[in-house]
Amino acid sequence: MMTTGLEAISFYIPRVYVGLDALAERQGIDPEKFSKGIGQEKIALPGHDEDIVTMAAEAAQLIIDKYGADGIDTVLFATESGIDQSKAAAVYLHRLLKLSPNCRCVELKQACYSATAALQMACSYVARKPDRKVLVIASDVARYDRDSSGEATQGAGAVAMLVSATPKVAEIGAISGLFTEDIMDFWRPNNRRTPLFDGKASTLRYLNALVEAWRDYQSNGGLSFEDFSHFCYHIPFSRMGEKANSHLAKTNGVPVDAQKVLPGLIYNRQVGNCYTGALYLSLASLLDNAEDDLGGSNVGLFSYGSGATGEFFDARILPGYRDHLFTQQQRRMLEERESVSYDNYAALWEEIDLSKGAPEQARGRFRLAGVEDEKRIYVDRNA
Repeated sequence: MMTTGLEAISFYIPRVYVGLDALAERQGIDPEKFSKGIGQEKIALPGHDEDIVTMAAEAAQLIIDKYGADGIDTVLFATESGIDQSKAAAVYLHRLLKLSPNCRCVELKQACYSATAALQMACSYVARKPDRKVLVIASDVARYDRDSSGEATQGAGAVAMLVSATPKVAEIGAISGLFTEDIMDFWRPNNRRTPLFDGKASTLRYLNALVEAWRDYQSNGGLSFEDFSHFCYHIPFSRMGEKANSHLAKTNGVPVDAQKVLPGLIYNRQVGNCYTGALYLSLASLLDNAEDDLGGSNVGLFSYGSGATGEFFDARILPGYRDHLFTQQQRRMLEERESVSYDNYAALWEEIDLSKGAPEQARGRFRLAGVEDEKRIYVDRNA
């Protein structure tokens, strides 16, 4: 069978954040409700001149700079923070990255799950055409009503993955376990900027989808629980990853081992929820922060999108993978961020009239300069 998987994986996080201690003070509650209760510390905040396209471009440019764009003829852009009801964000991204015009570009949506659909499609495509490569993007801004129960689970970021028939980081397994049910645990009608949700129901359905997807994975001939050195889960908040890890262990009748999940939670605690990118930020966190060399080991991955679709699949980490990571750049990106006050956070949360131009707040190469005649204007500062 043809080997397909990740040749590279990278991410981008905006330069400012608000600490959850500021939200706790605003709400008059103990900060440990956030730091221990949901396991979160910071919320990444995009500037008014940043959105899913600029963040995606920053994440992908790291890969393009190192590996080039040769062979990329498909861009699959997963998001639930769409900027247009018709035109795919992938098309804007395609121009910013200066990719070949002989390229297909589409946008995928199913809550937080769609990046996994994109990854599986990409692997199938490069297995059929091993001389081609696919750029998979997961980019989102998680935004909830202020002073709501979901406010502490906001965040923003983008993850880029280069999928090819010559993977250097991880081989994606051919077996998946799938589960879908029509439920209303989280949704956002077209007339709303922020979602509607039932937090308790969503947590319960997430765990149910995990078990059902795992059982389907097993019935399809997947690896046994003991074959996995680590697990990565969709992480709307890091405590959810711990709950999922415990639930899956108990389902399999084995002792809970927190070390199988903790390295994959480090970045998410500092960033918050980035929806479609949350699972893959967890994978990047595991690859960057695992103390032992993971080369040759198996990692289990569970993807969940409310509404709801879940998928469990496996990845084999390849020997020498550390030579193809962006660990130092990504750690520096997180370390060099700036904290803002609650008032400044509130100002960034509010929408502004982009027809008058956007203030220069992005730290990166790409920015949204404004909107002219209902057209979004993106610029490359290096052009």
